[in-house]
Amino acid sequence: MTRTSPGRHSPERDGLRAKRHAENFPVALRILPRPLRADLVAVYGVARTVDDLGDEAEGERSAGLEAYRAELSATFAGAEPADPALRALVPAIRGGRVEQAPFRHLIEANLQDQRVKRYADYAGLREYCRLSADPVGRIVLSLLDVRDESAARLSDRICTGLQLVEHWQDVGEDYRNGRVYLPQEDLAAFGVAERELAAAHASPRLKELMRWETDRAAALLGSGAELIERLSGWGRLAVSGFLAGGLAAVDALRDSRGDVLGRPVRPSRAGVLGWLGWLQVSARTERRSG
Repeated sequence: MTRTSPGRHSPERDGLRAKRHAENFPVALRILPRPLRADLVAVYGVARTVDDLGDEAEGERSAGLEAYRAELSATFAGAEPADPALRALVPAIRGGRVEQAPFRHLIEANLQDQRVKRYADYAGLREYCRLSADPVGRIVLSLLDVRDESAARLSDRICTGLQLVEHWQDVGEDYRNGRVYLPQEDLAAFGVAERELAAAHASPRLKELMRWETDRAAALLGSGAELIERLSGWGRLAVSGFLAGGLAAVDALRDSRGDVLGRPVRPSRAGVLGWLGWLQVSARTERRSG
């Protein structure tokens, strides 16, 4: 299939704003300085387009992703892209604020989604998140001009934690789409059959598994929180917004008591704002005490 770039009035582009609010996108985004906000929105637009090509495009999705990868490479080489999301990213590319490799990893993750529908173990799922989630954090650090590898590793923990939380929010939807991100070893350990993921409500065994998976994702988010203390100014606020969204989603998952099938599990705006404020105060306190 020949990929056609989503037009300005296509369903993919028209749904962008709604999808951004539906996901764990940083609530702090609106108050960031205009140049940084524009770069972050542009990055999101490309990431969202890649996901749409991998999840929603008609026809041969791998071909569409390969075509987008070629257009991405051409854009970084100096060509003017046809795709509106890539056009919005051009100022950051020309300004040297982003590199190509993380975007290519996002495309690789979506290509992997076309081939791999199950993960045998947690290690395999983490490796997938290295392509699907961690690049986003590294792009954000690049926009903030943070080039510290130890900071990047902390970012990886946060981003993988965020990815896992989103998977646990969408267990039923993913199953209906033919994908199971819950590791097969975990399903077996808790005695959960895959067919249970199609039910209207989670079984007691699935609830137990989801509480366990939620705690593991929460621990991963917490293990990367030191990154907030290393940042300052707008960078701290931006990254805190991402982490706050994840922590509020963890709260929502815990409030569901593991029944991720019964109703949509989404964080409240008040919950995100509460965590955002706590992270800001905590980071300032740690800096003064350090």
